[in-house]
Amino acid sequence: MILSDLRILEEMEKGTIKIVPYNRNCLGSNSYDVHLGKNLATYEHAELDAKKHNTIKHFEIPDEGILLLPHMFYLGVTEEYTETHAHVPFLEGKSSTGRLGIDIHATAGKGDVGFCGNWTLEISVKQPVRVYKGMPIGQLIYFPVEGEIEVKYNQKKNAKYSGQPNVPVESMMWKNQF
Repeated sequence: MILSDLRILEEMEKGTIKIVPYNRNCLGSNSYDVHLGKNLATYEHAELDAKKHNTIKHFEIPDEGILLLPHMFYLGVTEEYTETHAHVPFLEGKSSTGRLGIDIHATAGKGDVGFCGNWTLEISVKQPVRVYKGMPIGQLIYFPVEGEIEVKYNQKKNAKYSGQPNVPVESMMWKNQF
């Protein structure tokens, strides 16, 4: 079951869902549209290593936009800061974004109950496409959780992405034991 617009508003009123900035026009019948933040990043090295800290370089999207290229991998960020304390949030691309050949996540479309932060986007494109800060990029949908949660994401000691800032965050795979 997915929360409807009225249920999302009820949960926002209760404080179990937080979206900042919030714009009522971005609330769909069962989703909330999020926008591309002004910051992008790319990895500094062409070869990545899952056991090492792969560093990124940040840059801002200029007012005239930026041309994204195929065969490149970009990290973006949502303009919106969100908190989800009683539901499982999913971030999906908008159909208009997909029809431009833009993928906004490689694998990480699901958040956890207790996620608080801006969403890092894993962006790739099928052909060259110009993007702009503030453009609609995706939509959040919320699923109720069955049963009680013992430890929310923002309470986990090993939560690598809790409190994400309004800049893209690189992979923290290197912090895992394997």
